[in-house]
Amino acid sequence: MFKLLILFTLLFIFTGCNETSPKEQLDGKLLLENKCASCHNIDMPPELSDDELAPPIMSVSFHVYDFVKPVTQDQREATAIDFVVDYVRNPSVEKSFCDKASLKHYGLMPSQKSKVSKAEVKAIAQYMFEFYTPNNLLKIQQEQAAFEALAPGEKLAIKYKCLGYHRVNKKVIGPSFHDISLRYTDKKAEISKSIKNGTKKKWENSHRAIMPAFKQLNDNELKVLSEWILQK
Repeated sequence: MFKLLILFTLLFIFTGCNETSPKEQLDGKLLLENKCASCHNIDMPPELSDDELAPPIMSVSFHVYDFVKPVTQDQREATAIDFVVDYVRNPSVEKSFCDKASLKHYGLMPSQKSKVSKAEVKAIAQYMFEFYTPNNLLKIQQEQAAFEALAPGEKLAIKYKCLGYHRVNKKVIGPSFHDISLRYTDKKAEISKSIKNGTKKKWENSHRAIMPAFKQLNDNELKVLSEWILQK
């Protein structure tokens, strides 16, 4: 019995040692936002500007991934991560993959050794090379193109999350846009008022749901959204 107790104790100790501690479970995306976004544009694709302090993270990710020299291709991502971990904490012109014009424009990145740990940089780099990829860029660009092709009123319905409560031809929490258009035919002002100020008890089948006020919409947005709903 005593030997069994010792065995279970040892198993517990060694199993516990193998578990990842909370400090090691780092969120690369959150760290990127908190540690890097003050200088780097982290959007994908980024909007470039003349006064940016550092190159966009997407550009950094693509550039490093292409320029590192792994022993084998399947080690490319790991090699790129190792490069970022070293460079962020110990930058130098000799290590940099930037061309001379970029180095002159941005300057050499100052060491971040006092601001970010190795583990944090590694988590950031892992996220960078998982998210900032040509395939993800293409997917985002396709989604953006599809969004830009929508009617202005539908864009506003998406922007202000109207589709979480309404559908065009189906009741969800609130009535469908089609039902709203039937009730308020040629009463755009009434729809605009309901959107801006909110409503309650106007629809008997909405299970006492209350529509909140959307006062953040300006007059033009209210007009465009109301006209779009009336067309449904």
